[in-house]
Amino acid sequence: MTRARVIAWCTAVSLLAAGCGTTQPAGSAGGDTFSFAVKGDPGLLDPAQVRNTNTYTALSLAYDTLIHVTANGKVVSGLARAWKVRPSSVTFTLRRDVTCADGSRVTPDTIAQNVRHVTDPATKSPTIGVTVPEGLKATTDKAANTVTLATPKPFGFILESTRFMFMVCGKGLKDPSVLAHSTSGSGPFQLTSAKPNQSYTYARRKHYAWGPGGAGTDDPRTPGRVVLKVVPSEQTAANMMISNQLNGVMLNGPDRSRMQKIPGVTTTEQSIGPSEFFFHEGTGHPGHDRALRSALLQAVDLRQLGAIASSGTGRKATGLVQSPRPCAGDTVSGNLPAFNQGAAEKALDAAGWHRSGSGVRTKGGKRLSIRMVYGASSGEAATAAAEYLAKAWENVGVDVHLRGVVDAAYADVESVTQDWDVIWEPLGVTLPTQLLGMLSGPFTPDGSNFAHLTNKRYDDETARAGDRPGTAGCPLWRASEVSLLRSGDIVPVVDRTATIASRNSTFQLTSGLFEPTSIHMTGGSR
Repeated sequence: MTRARVIAWCTAVSLLAAGCGTTQPAGSAGGDTFSFAVKGDPGLLDPAQVRNTNTYTALSLAYDTLIHVTANGKVVSGLARAWKVRPSSVTFTLRRDVTCADGSRVTPDTIAQNVRHVTDPATKSPTIGVTVPEGLKATTDKAANTVTLATPKPFGFILESTRFMFMVCGKGLKDPSVLAHSTSGSGPFQLTSAKPNQSYTYARRKHYAWGPGGAGTDDPRTPGRVVLKVVPSEQTAANMMISNQLNGVMLNGPDRSRMQKIPGVTTTEQSIGPSEFFFHEGTGHPGHDRALRSALLQAVDLRQLGAIASSGTGRKATGLVQSPRPCAGDTVSGNLPAFNQGAAEKALDAAGWHRSGSGVRTKGGKRLSIRMVYGASSGEAATAAAEYLAKAWENVGVDVHLRGVVDAAYADVESVTQDWDVIWEPLGVTLPTQLLGMLSGPFTPDGSNFAHLTNKRYDDETARAGDRPGTAGCPLWRASEVSLLRSGDIVPVVDRTATIASRNSTFQLTSGLFEPTSIHMTGGSR
């Protein structure tokens, strides 16, 4: 999806008091309810202020986008029935039958007003530069029923980036303040009840027919209601699946194995993006020295580290972008130093870092000390991975200080105090363009380049790639990833996976976004 955090993606929430319901007959769309667990409260429901995955999930039920991207990466229609892509613009021809939940029509001006609002500096939207290109402008042609989105300079994947731009219509377009705890969209479901930290209930819109590829809600299997239940604990969510209080859940931790043994529960595995760590490359930090970064990576068995970080459920990392990636191919293999502790020791010696009597290496009287930060809220696997990494570096004479930081404080440590030398930071992007602000450009706090990276080859290659729309730039986007890996600027450890479990239902959930028209009831529901 989307950067998992615009420096902070997860929101800490209180526990849910789970409720019970009654089973409805299969196929009675008006009465059936589809219940799904989210790990945190969606919070502010304004599409211009999205800050976490839970919000994206909640918004995807009620709002439409100009286009959709299928699970296999294909672009299909949404509000737009056709489009023409140029290096720095894309012109969308809109459907003429789209209505907002309040009955008003969705027009080219509706799209233009959304763009003006989200790009207005006064809005202070965290989506700018991440899912919304810098300097985006919109112009309309009412007679042709088109809207053109343009950027000041060529922007690769300008079409695909609109997948994350939820279009507000009706009352919310006139008064954005109503979007704090309600929805005002043209999507297949409309929010009818919001109970923060507990549940969010949506009602099906009848005769909706402009979903992905023209999908609608008149299928008798479409539920009459969708309920998002806030369940921070995966163990609790798994128990709710067992007791038939949920129709769906996504699990990342050890409880996922239980789902595969429950009669009536169907499970699938889904990639959720690479898990990676960074060296702080700012002046005065050990990671400032490229040779030292390379030596430290030689000291780590990344394959074993990946198995620990994913509790054995991950896959080999092959790139920096979450699947389905627009640029296929493996940019990781052969581009990170191979594990060789002896070679790491020799490289550290050659760099002037020699073991002292304590066993810790020093240079010019300074100890080789590393402060490593990881997510304390990410479970036992994250802690075990951090401890394994620390031990690998201690074995070659590094003094490592581990610090587990809760989600609520992670952004402050990462970008404000910057009290770290190595940080575990899964970015979770779906397009290579979403990496640009985080891996290049102004350093924090003036920009989003939190690791203070300066890789000229990456900058040059991404600039050239941006001149080529869509997949035409893929060779350059792949080359840009390789340049980062060979410099040790980013270290993808493992491709994380999640288990999607369903009971009495089928649905598609990709990059945190529901494909709402895919939600169908196949049996009794809660």
